[in-house]
Amino acid sequence: MSKQQFLLTGTGGQGLILAAIILAEAGIKADRNVAQSQSYGPEARGGACRAEVIIGNEVIYYPKVEKPDFVLTLSQEAYKKYGLNLDEDAVLVVDDSYVPEVKPRPRNLYSLPITKTARTEFASEQSANIVALGVVAALSRVVPLEKVQEAVRQRAPKGTVDRNLKALELGWNLGLEEEATTIPKKGLIEGDQQCRI
Repeated sequence: MSKQQFLLTGTGGQGLILAAIILAEAGIKADRNVAQSQSYGPEARGGACRAEVIIGNEVIYYPKVEKPDFVLTLSQEAYKKYGLNLDEDAVLVVDDSYVPEVKPRPRNLYSLPITKTARTEFASEQSANIVALGVVAALSRVVPLEKVQEAVRQRAPKGTVDRNLKALELGWNLGLEEEATTIPKKGLIEGDQQCRI
């Protein structure tokens, strides 16, 4: 892996900035070079939100995502802005509850029940950001699960660590299950055994 670029998009209040920070810290814990940034509209909740993470083995000279390898969208507006004109090789992950209209792609499209999974498990949309983080981390395999778990333990708000670890596990498994049904199975990639729950 030279480097992977992640773009996490949605609306303010969905917890995407926290998810990006956790992903970046997991990269640091895995001894990778990392850059993380975010931007959002003037509204604290409901405005546009975008968080970027770059993780790799090589030096990162520019801290902004130029050509994303992974794009997560948790709102239709974010999809229209960031998901419509992606390179074919980029992986697009959308929440099927909030992004019902998606232009067909020949490959690398995952429309998943991210928010529905959080609602079903926790009777709330809280932790949907960590379910989404688990999906993206599992699909990218940029860092081992254990490092993401460490970062969740360090960053989850007080009193939510167990719930967020469960949300991470749900998202990780959702990503692995979807990947297994979407692309033909190949031989194990290096580190695959450690990544599976």
